[in-house]
Amino acid sequence: MAFRIIHDDITRVKADAIVNTANPEPVYAPGTDQAIYEAAGKEALLAERKKIGHIPVGEVAVTSGFALPAKYILHTVGPVWKGGSYGELEALSSCYTRSMTLAMYLGCESMAFPLISSGTYGFPKDIAIKVVAKAIYDFLMQHEMQVILVVYDRSSVEASLQWSTDLRTYIDENYTESSVVPLFQREALHKQRRVLPPSSLQEYLLQLDESFSVYLLNLIRQKGLKNADVYHGANISKQHFSKMISTNNYHPTKNTVCALAISLRLNVDEANQLLAKAGMLLTHNSRFDLAIEYFLEHQMYNIVENNMILYENDLELLGRQ
Repeated sequence: MAFRIIHDDITRVKADAIVNTANPEPVYAPGTDQAIYEAAGKEALLAERKKIGHIPVGEVAVTSGFALPAKYILHTVGPVWKGGSYGELEALSSCYTRSMTLAMYLGCESMAFPLISSGTYGFPKDIAIKVVAKAIYDFLMQHEMQVILVVYDRSSVEASLQWSTDLRTYIDENYTESSVVPLFQREALHKQRRVLPPSSLQEYLLQLDESFSVYLLNLIRQKGLKNADVYHGANISKQHFSKMISTNNYHPTKNTVCALAISLRLNVDEANQLLAKAGMLLTHNSRFDLAIEYFLEHQMYNIVENNMILYENDLELLGRQ
């Protein structure tokens, strides 16, 4: 999986394809649509768009990128919000999924989206974000492509009003600058390991010497997962993952281990055991650590949605950037 969020003008984004929130008819409207036409060269783009004709809601069509850095423009027609009972969620999901599928068919390795239907079409932002998070997550769990979500500012990504509010409350209630917290966590982790002893002394000794890479592979096997499931779900590349599991004494970053914990659907104790293999633990003197703890406690394992929440709260995103 390769997902990231950037604050930029989509007409300047260097990607193989960009997505335009298009009018169903071959005309352009104010907003992202007009900005793309003007940056690409509106006469040439409009002439090619007229050849396509009507585009139904939820469908996508392709034109050249003309003067844009992108090779292709994917024109998709988002639904107008009518309360949610008229197939709007399915149509919006189709915009994203069909665009990614077409980009893959065209041989694109990267593509950029704006938030579709969240402006003049009236889609509530928190609902629109949940739709895009699920659509991108589901697609990237199966395919290799760099997907970029382009926003104007952090307030554009109201990933979930309730989740973000709850996360900020959780951080406020649990944050401490004290360095004593990690010590208590280490003691708790040590006690947990004594309560759950290995089946034999030999197994215990093997666990002590077990490297991060070996521990990770054993954990993947215990969870019944495939390697691809894990690196896709952690938003890390296949190459990075291969290096991780094949390098002796590999030392991952905390970000990488936390991304793996999300992908493996661990609880907080299991995540700390994985982190401990890399010489780290989740602490309460880090807002990032508390956010990860919150995700794990609430079983929030969609890393795309989690990254949107992290972005909104000005925290480091999980996985590759």
